[in-house]
Amino acid sequence: MKDIIKTEKLGFSYYGEDGTVAQKVLDRLDIEIEQGTFVVIIGHNGSGKTTLAKHFNATLLPMGGKVYVENMDTSDENLMIEVRRRVGMVFQNPDNQIVATVVEEDIAFAPENLGCPPEEIRRRVDEALKIVSMYEYRKHAPHLLSGGQKQRIAIAGVLAMRPKCIVFDEPTAMLDPGGRESVVKIMHELKEKHGVTVILITHHMDEAINADRIIVLSDGEILKDGKPKEVFKDIETLRKADLEIPETAKLLHTLNAEGFSLPTDALTIDECAAAIHKALP
Repeated sequence: MKDIIKTEKLGFSYYGEDGTVAQKVLDRLDIEIEQGTFVVIIGHNGSGKTTLAKHFNATLLPMGGKVYVENMDTSDENLMIEVRRRVGMVFQNPDNQIVATVVEEDIAFAPENLGCPPEEIRRRVDEALKIVSMYEYRKHAPHLLSGGQKQRIAIAGVLAMRPKCIVFDEPTAMLDPGGRESVVKIMHELKEKHGVTVILITHHMDEAINADRIIVLSDGEILKDGKPKEVFKDIETLRKADLEIPETAKLLHTLNAEGFSLPTDALTIDECAAAIHKALP
């Protein structure tokens, strides 16, 4: 499977008012993201997660190294529109992405700016709203919707651009449990049913359990990179990096400390329950 995003020795720093480096955020990162995968990036506050995410669609440009989207150099200004056609972004606060007073007009905004003909815009708007289960709200005012519904509208607005990859930057941070669940479900359906590459930045460890891959950032460097069951086995390393672990992994770790011998990679609720049931006399 080919890579959709690749970074080579990516570096980025924020500068102070005096022009000197105030904080080095990314330090020579080499990352390859395969097309069609679901990748979660986790890390403590200030680890560089959001800064990295913004490099994936040229919202930020490298200060060192390179970022490529389908072999296009994101530093090339002539390629910026094509890069952003391929990689869309959904942010934490949906209000920052909603620009119109009617839902369907908001979804139409991006394809209109891409120069799509009216019939194609109509098709894209309807398709995007159906994917996020918001078609019945197409005539509604976005500001009257719930937080979870607004986030689904924000996702639909990105989907209308037909990106191959969507970067979600903590999209559930402001949502209640029901809203979180619906948005997480949509992200997995985008990958499974529509072949969209999903990159999720999150501080909810439970959202990472069913990913294809987890990248753990710590102080601008890659601390761990692997499948969820591999990453969450190393509890001590994650805790030293000020990271929580999924509740299932925490429970298994606690029980093992009390004398049980349970598999630490039983991360889903069903797997965890089955492992505990099997261990009971």
